[in-house]
Amino acid sequence: MRYLVWLLRLVVFVLVLMFALKNTGPVDVTFFAGYTITAVPLIVVMLVVFVLGIVLGLLIAMPSVMRKRRETARLRRDVARLEAQLSRPLPATDAVVPETVVPMAPL
Repeated sequence: MRYLVWLLRLVVFVLVLMFALKNTGPVDVTFFAGYTITAVPLIVVMLVVFVLGIVLGLLIAMPSVMRKRRETARLRRDVARLEAQLSRPLPATDAVVPETVVPMAPL
């Protein structure tokens, strides 16, 4: 299974590399207010946009990841506290006698 995963990674890498080599033509990138960068290779533009997408995706996912980590830490503390309570011996007290159950009186 491990070799299959590495083979799949290699195939994806080769496909992306071939795509990158076919898209090296220069493009003009126009920003707001008429600011233009000319003759930028298309693959560079695609790589920058890809990295920006990853960064923005991680920033959007960060609050939920942090919330789950805090909840996991709280639950681990609770489990440790409860395990500590279970490991402590019960205090020695007088034996508790259960109440006697009285049979129902006939009506």
